Amino acid sequence: MIKIVIADDHPIVRAGLKQILADASDIEVVGEAGDGHEILKLIRKRGVDVVLLDITMPGLMGLDALKQMSVENPKLPILVLSMHPEEQYAIRVLKAGASGYLTKAAAPEQLIGAIRKVYRGGRYVSPALAEKLALGLQSGATGLPHETLSDREYQVLCSISSGKTVKEIAAELSLSEKTISTYRTRILEKMNMKSNAELTHYGIKHDLVD
Repeated sequence: MIKIVIADDHPIVRAGLKQILADASDIEVVGEAGDGHEILKLIRKRGVDVVLLDITMPGLMGLDALKQMSVENPKLPILVLSMHPEEQYAIRVLKAGASGYLTKAAAPEQLIGAIRKVYRGGRYVSPALAEKLALGLQSGATGLPHETLSDREYQVLCSISSGKTVKEIAAELSLSEKTISTYRTRILEKMNMKSNAELTHYGIKHDLVD
């Protein structure tokens, strides 16, 4: 039996995932968490085979929780299930220690198949992402400006590119507006840009917009 814990800040999403996984006779949901701190406490207390993790949670963001879990449990398979398209976060989370990446638009059978694959020690990515990764290795492509950003800065960049205001981003990330403004300033400096308009144009060009 594959023992799974689900980390997502939306109770309805967790309930839906539990219902989907209930149809798989070899998978058992043994716990759930609503933020990064909860999921870390949960996996420290009980035996878990796979973590199903959302990366956009309040408080300790999913990417930070992912990195911490990877340090504490390097062999624990972590499958990221996100609302964000692959272009935005897949490569970043794989580098951070995830075993796979799946969008919430995926079919139930894809989710179950991905869980079984990472449980067996494999990696799960879509065929399109696998091809992109292979092409990047072949071409020896250099990093893009947004790849120099920290995880939180990158998250703020994606939100700005999607047209969200500082106030909206602050509420979404459970941070102050001043903190978001500080991140925005750092992003502009690192990417050598001067305005939100430039960031938005860049985000659209590089598929960072939801």
